[in-house]
Amino acid sequence: MSQNPDAPGAGSDTPNLDFAGTTPYEDYVQADVLTHLQHPLSDDPGEMVFLVTTQVMELWFTVIVHEWETAAKALGEDDLPVATDALKRSLRELEALNASWRPLAHLTPAQFNSYRSALGEGSGFQSAMYRRMEFLLGDKSASMLVPHRGAPRVYAELEKALHQPSLYDETLRLLARRGLPVPASVLERDLSQKYEPSAEVEAVWTELYQGDQNAELVRLGELLTDVGELVWRWRNDHLVATRRAMGSKVGTGGSAGVAWLEKRATKNVFPELWTARSHV
Repeated sequence: MSQNPDAPGAGSDTPNLDFAGTTPYEDYVQADVLTHLQHPLSDDPGEMVFLVTTQVMELWFTVIVHEWETAAKALGEDDLPVATDALKRSLRELEALNASWRPLAHLTPAQFNSYRSALGEGSGFQSAMYRRMEFLLGDKSASMLVPHRGAPRVYAELEKALHQPSLYDETLRLLARRGLPVPASVLERDLSQKYEPSAEVEAVWTELYQGDQNAELVRLGELLTDVGELVWRWRNDHLVATRRAMGSKVGTGGSAGVAWLEKRATKNVFPELWTARSHV
């Protein structure tokens, strides 16, 4: 009798297809959960694209927050190899995040309007995980916790992040421990406030960049600059996609829409890493 080539165990190259419960893949990835989280509220087929793309962005936010928290913790422990590995991974993840704009990048106003009402008062600025990203970049504001008062776990996580050192705070503390003259006013600042540029910090980066280009602190500075560039590109891609889809209209949730995004797009994270270059 010939053996069925499709039967489990029929040959060494045949995978196991028979499981008592769900597959090990499902148990690990939770694919069934992920692929049933989409509940469009309109009849427009384009809404599914918008919804899935937004959910994918949220997943990338989550990964990037994990990497930056790992890097910040490692910097605080003077573990540069772990910090730089996490930052390097985050660069690839930021590139993937930025590529997520492609499905939405060419929406016309009419296409967006066909399901825009489904968003109601929803707006991207209400994303808690994106807010944690911003806090890790040093762009902090206690007022941004207000939309999350109705979600105790999310609110607690954001409040904790508000008062923790940002990625840049931990970097500057590391520079100080290495003997560089980072001013006490920066090291002892109120961590719940937005980071403000310092002429003394700019001078520290200028000194570093005038020295050995292979020094580990210069390489760290370049990694952070790479992060800053990709964040800038994210903000600009967001601005362009929004401008194409809705022009200068008020955004969902009462946000200023394009005007608010234009203001954000002009700002650099880790500011002295950019301004110090003018003095080298």
